[in-house]
Amino acid sequence: MSRPEPIPPNVDAGLAAGRKIGADVIAITDGDADRCGWGDENGDFVDQLRVYALLAMYLLDVRGERGPIVKTLSTTSMLDKLGQRFGVQVIHTGVGFKYVAPAMIKYDALIGGEESGGYAFRNHVPERDGILSNLYLLDLMVRTGLRPTQLLDRLFNLVGGPHYYDRIDFRLPDLAFAAAARKGLDTAQPASVGGKKIVDKVTTDGYKFVMEDGGWLLIRFSGTEPLIRVYTETMDQGAVQAILQDGLRLAGIAG
Repeated sequence: MSRPEPIPPNVDAGLAAGRKIGADVIAITDGDADRCGWGDENGDFVDQLRVYALLAMYLLDVRGERGPIVKTLSTTSMLDKLGQRFGVQVIHTGVGFKYVAPAMIKYDALIGGEESGGYAFRNHVPERDGILSNLYLLDLMVRTGLRPTQLLDRLFNLVGGPHYYDRIDFRLPDLAFAAAARKGLDTAQPASVGGKKIVDKVTTDGYKFVMEDGGWLLIRFSGTEPLIRVYTETMDQGAVQAILQDGLRLAGIAG
């Protein structure tokens, strides 16, 4: 399995089973249960950025807890908006729990997580736990009496509307290609991506291009596999694929 995450197509069989029996929710983990996936009452996948924002909403808005949020730079900006709304600090880290866990300990964080579906919580070990994450999501449903699509509507009301995410993984053919891609990204200063004006470039871990509307494009070399990952999150659903394609071009992969 090239991408052993609880995401499509790995979860398609589970989503289909949920649709078949009319389940209210499909709770998913990866093989060692440290990452969490979710399907809604229609059997549609809920991406891992939305799941992280739902978990933060559960702790802040439903349980009324307070404390810092730790997030990798590859996960959702909805957390920053929730942090502003509920008056809690949001700490940004590099990608991976080797950065998230120390930050959680340092700041006594309420929750920490990353884009791959791994989330950790205060008063538990500062490490990913897919089972606890799913239990919290189920408790969110019980406490509110809402189904997943209704919970997402509640979340979007808090953060200004729906946020859309996607990612492309590109396998590097050789070291020379990787070196050329890195060199090009070091100097890249695009005026826009996907028709969205770029206002900042962050190089904490990879190359993150922040758009004027608050969306972002991240191009990052995997630390564990010979991959370039291109990610985006934006409130403009129609721009997602155009942003990703511009990201591939910036990395010298397409165009």
